[in-house]
Amino acid sequence: MEFSNNNLSLTRFESMLKTNQILFFDSEEFESIIHHYLNLGKMALAKKAIKLGLNQHPTSTNLKLFKVEIYVFEDKLDEADKLLNELHIIDASNEEIYIQKANIYSKKDKHEQAIEVLKKALDLTDDVLDLYSLIGMEYLFLDQFENAKAFFMKCLDLDLNDYSALYNIVYCFEYLSQTEEAVAYLNTFLDKNPYCEIAWHQLGLQYFNLEDYEKALASYDFAIISDDTFVGAYLERGKVLEELKRLEEAIENYTITLTLDEPTAYALYRIGRCYEKLENYDLAIQHYNRTVHEDPQLDKGWIAITKFYNKKRDYQKAIFFINKAINIDSENVAYWKLYAQINQRLKFFEEAERGYKKTIELGNIELNTWLSRGDLLIKLGENETAIFNFEQALELYPENAELEYRLAALYFTKKDIEKGAFYLKNGLKNNKDYIFIIDELFPKVLKKVIVKNILKQIEQE
Repeated sequence: MEFSNNNLSLTRFESMLKTNQILFFDSEEFESIIHHYLNLGKMALAKKAIKLGLNQHPTSTNLKLFKVEIYVFEDKLDEADKLLNELHIIDASNEEIYIQKANIYSKKDKHEQAIEVLKKALDLTDDVLDLYSLIGMEYLFLDQFENAKAFFMKCLDLDLNDYSALYNIVYCFEYLSQTEEAVAYLNTFLDKNPYCEIAWHQLGLQYFNLEDYEKALASYDFAIISDDTFVGAYLERGKVLEELKRLEEAIENYTITLTLDEPTAYALYRIGRCYEKLENYDLAIQHYNRTVHEDPQLDKGWIAITKFYNKKRDYQKAIFFINKAINIDSENVAYWKLYAQINQRLKFFEEAERGYKKTIELGNIELNTWLSRGDLLIKLGENETAIFNFEQALELYPENAELEYRLAALYFTKKDIEKGAFYLKNGLKNNKDYIFIIDELFPKVLKKVIVKNILKQIEQE
């Protein structure tokens, strides 16, 4: 029962709370009142209604099940389980008892037991759609995607408009890397439900993944025929047109999304990209600026603006925008990487080194990042820190000659002949061609007698 503002039962109940009068409600009225408060998230009022309801109807199973629901919500799982066991003795054929029991198992990460209980509930009711969905979700928790997919398919067999099940089926196909199978399933589904824009949209995504852009385009066309206000279909259609180098048409599709709904930063960003590819730089930067204005949290916008000016060699503007981006999100790895690269081009070596260091701290452990930071430390005369940097990198990239030659040169420079010789020999063993690294960074090292002797020795072997 849905309540409107003037619903008599709800009005009487709230009046009773205000006046402390005790009014009588039948159990179904209490159920509707409780359901109303739960839907609104008003837990305190729901709990009051349950308490008063059970005072007036102490044997009502449904009211006790609401009490179980509150227990589960409050994570009082033992109390919920105890009450369910009591209810099961009284009413063993009530499928809601099994659903709540499964919910408790699920909360305890006992998903196999949850599935077992839900399958028992299937025998107690003809209304199995929700049960199929719950079983499918439990299989998802177990990463049993084939089983999950099978149950979500049962949902869709019973209700062609169960889009939640459809999304979950596609998710399972994608996780299992079954793109061809997803295409076959969606096409079969669309034979039964040809005006389902969600299915056409999902089919388009699968064709896009297969790089079959013409079929993807056709799928999005059908999605738009089914619902000409479907923003997602226009966005994806635009992406396909970009891949097909039909950039003006892509811009048209992205622009349509701006008229159908509030302008999205993502659409503005894609339009900017298209204009940049068309070498219409004024409109490109205009749309990038609109992107970051619309959504300052969308990193693609800041990265696009920064790279735009970077390509133009306008490093002052590039560093201005990447600094703005970092002020908004100082934990974004991509921002710090760009910050480091631009500062390096500007010959602000201390800032560049700081950028690479922050990039590594945030989890970017690409070899090039370690090398760039280490070379800057050498340039700054921070040889000890450079050694520490390269040795850390060597733990991640063992037997890497680029790292070993750098360490060899650094140790020879600090007159640690043993470690210098160790890294030089390793570097020569792993890749002789990179010996030029020493000459570039420390030309004097190659003139050392010990180094010449090691090189001569290796050549003779």
